[in-house]
Amino acid sequence: MDGKDERTRVEAVGSPDRTETPRPTKRRRKNRGMPPPAPFDIDTLPGSSNLTALEAAAVVRRTPGALELWRRHPNHPLKWRYVDGRPLYRVDAVRDYLAQRNRTTKTPQPHNAHGDGRGARP
Repeated sequence: MDGKDERTRVEAVGSPDRTETPRPTKRRRKNRGMPPPAPFDIDTLPGSSNLTALEAAAVVRRTPGALELWRRHPNHPLKWRYVDGRPLYRVDAVRDYLAQRNRTTKTPQPHNAHGDGRGARP
């Protein structure tokens, strides 16, 4: 029998020295990184418009996972509401959060600074 029927099982599937192997299908994972800066200006939008979680994360410069954790605390200063099962953030609520955050943040001091203004000792 000289023909296709005589091929061994390895030849039918592929020789073991082939570098191409079929890739297993991967499950897509959420992007947990920081989104790029928002392509729009938050100050030019009307206050009644809504932002998605990804857009709000881009504006406040946090990860979408951080916003997801914040939603577990109902008294968090960044307010949201659910529409069709998806969290949406009003633009005026995001502006209020940014204004509140800017008022409460301190100016960062260098690690070697003392409280009385002296420099660090060598």
